[in-house]
Amino acid sequence: MTITAPSPSAAAERARIEAFLNVTGFDVALDSIALSAKSAPRMLGLEAEDFGIEWTRMADDVFAPGVMRGLALDILEQTLDDDMLHVAVDFYSSDLGQKLVQAENTAHVTDDDIKADQGEQIVADLVRTGSPRLELFKRMSQAIGGAETAVRAMQEIQLRFLMSASAAGVVNLKVDADELRGRLKSQEGAMLRSVQKSGLAASALTYRDFTDEELTAYADALEGPEMRKVYELLNAVQYEITANRFEALAARMANLQPQQDL
Repeated sequence: MTITAPSPSAAAERARIEAFLNVTGFDVALDSIALSAKSAPRMLGLEAEDFGIEWTRMADDVFAPGVMRGLALDILEQTLDDDMLHVAVDFYSSDLGQKLVQAENTAHVTDDDIKADQGEQIVADLVRTGSPRLELFKRMSQAIGGAETAVRAMQEIQLRFLMSASAAGVVNLKVDADELRGRLKSQEGAMLRSVQKSGLAASALTYRDFTDEELTAYADALEGPEMRKVYELLNAVQYEITANRFEALAARMANLQPQQDL
């Protein structure tokens, strides 16, 4: 068998995308996908403890940072054009950009309960004082896709996970894909409100040390046409990798727990 080494140009392109991931902080965002593994058993009405001591090892393997970053690099090499890359790198390599990346990287690994508790208190204080920051947070969220996009992605991830779990014999689904999609759709309103609330709290906590002027500059940058394209692509990449890893997790879970009926 002949093994062909990647060409210098291909290696250089991959290195360029890796640098993009690091400068923008998307590498840490990808790593944080692993935190979502804890929600997988809950979709089946179970807890991680129900799968025994092998659960953590299996989840760590499926959601290994190297695997997820490799998947992201493969996709971005084919989809991230020069204009998008340059706009994102120019902004995030600035002093404000790097301050934002540091804050966002910290937020990615902060416990959700902490973000909810502390963030909601900050939101309550902002509401009481009539601060304009809440509108800035909403502008920032909408510019990078908004809660509606996140909810649709979450529904698709759940669908793909449950269908994969059914195919692997982890669950006995008593509905087909269309019926399951309908069930998920019926929960959309409550899910949207939850995502909007948690997103606002997370923003309040993440950006608590930024001035209104800095947040305005950030919102302005995010609303630029090229930056919107960047986030549309990064959202698609993150959601696809999450769904891909949940499908892989479903296949592995078949060996760890008794069959469940849903």
